[in-house]
Amino acid sequence: MSAQPLLKASPCQTQIELGFARETVVLDACGALYLPRHDLLVVSDLHLEKGSFFAVRGNPLPCWDTRDTLMRLAEAVAYYRPRAVVCLGDSFHDVRAGERISAPDADLLEQIMRSVKDWVWVTGNHDPEIAARFAGQVTSTRSAGPIVLCHKPEEGAPPLIAGHYHPKHRVRMAERSISAPCFVIGKHMILMPAFGAYTGGLRTSSEPITALFPDRLRRYVLSYAAKLWAVT
Repeated sequence: MSAQPLLKASPCQTQIELGFARETVVLDACGALYLPRHDLLVVSDLHLEKGSFFAVRGNPLPCWDTRDTLMRLAEAVAYYRPRAVVCLGDSFHDVRAGERISAPDADLLEQIMRSVKDWVWVTGNHDPEIAARFAGQVTSTRSAGPIVLCHKPEEGAPPLIAGHYHPKHRVRMAERSISAPCFVIGKHMILMPAFGAYTGGLRTSSEPITALFPDRLRRYVLSYAAKLWAVT
């Protein structure tokens, strides 16, 4: 496989525009996706408070993942200044995350939410309920024109943009093997990378992901070293 950077850069981030379902879609190296016609920013799988979830169970992970994730989210929202933000599920690592989040991090999240007109929590398998303190719309799916926005791809009808699988792709570049979060783009589906700091990933060669694209017509756009890389 070969890879090359997609050089449509803003002063602080790298982006690429593509056509999908008769809509213009902007992929961003931070792991977000923007739909210009709807002025809508999409992120997936924040998994806020995953660090504290494991810490209270005796796993000594540093609990800075929520702050890191929120700071990057704040940068993306400040750059695009969207009318709406849609979080595609698993925004919180578990239903008690809202109880463990620190006051400064909760304040930061609420500040980000107040900066946009509409904030939408799409529920996921980790967060079937959203803490009441974080106002916003809570729904299982959201539409943007013909596109369905959902957590699990299996829960929506194409064309759709979904999360859940945390896709990562491996490629050799400059005599090195690199594995990085990626967007998986098919004719009728875009699978989002996970936005959270402690999310890990599932290889794109794994059966759960390949089964979503049976026609094999898919492209990978990796987010690596603050750039987007197209893999052919």
